[in-house]
This record gives sequence, structure tokens and C-alpha cells, in this order.
Amino acid sequence: MAKAPVNVQVYGAEERCASCVNFPSAQETASWLEAALGRKFGDAVNVRYIDIHDPEGTDEKAFSRRVIEEDLWYPVVVIDHEIVGEGNPKLNAIQRKLEEMGLSSVDEK
Repeated sequence: MAKAPVNVQVYGAEERCASCVNFPSAQETASWLEAALGRKFGDAVNVRYIDIHDPEGTDEKAFSRRVIEEDLWYPVVVIDHEIVGEGNPKLNAIQRKLEEMGLSSVDEK
């Protein structure tokens, strides 16, 4: 039986945080991660952008409040309820977290 894909959530907003004006937007980051992680892990990863001003689910609303109240630099990348990137997330750190969770590269399968 196939395992469900790991969800990678990218929290942010259309406007960039004041400290992050030179970084890609949260939406651009989500698109970039979807492409990069898709190449490495295939369908084992699902990347989703969540607007902190219009979150859908209960967990997303709670975390969006945290991003705003704690003044986190977005985009904030979350995997399995853990922040793995903030402001200008590093692909290596995100890939390392996914590998720690048992995912392997499509090249290794």
C-alpha cells in the first residue's frame, strides 16, 4: 500500500514581510519548492501555499495566527508541525527533514 504524501506547507501573504522584501514571495517559494521537491521525491511530497490572512482549516488558522503574532518572517515552511524554513528557506534543510521522515530520492528507488 502506498504511503500518503508528506505535506509541506508554505505560509505567507501576498505582501512580503518588511524584513523579507528582497526574498521571493511565499507563493513563488511554494512554486519553487513544488518543482524542486517534485524532482527529488516525486509524488511523495505535496506542497501547499497557505495565505496567513485567509487560512482554511483549523490547524492552518492557528498557525497563521502564530506567524502574525510572533512576527515570523515569511514564507514559513512547515513539515509535520515543525518550522523548517523561515524568510529565505534553504532547500537542503527541507530535503534533510523529508529524508529524516523516511523519504528517498526517486533516483534511489
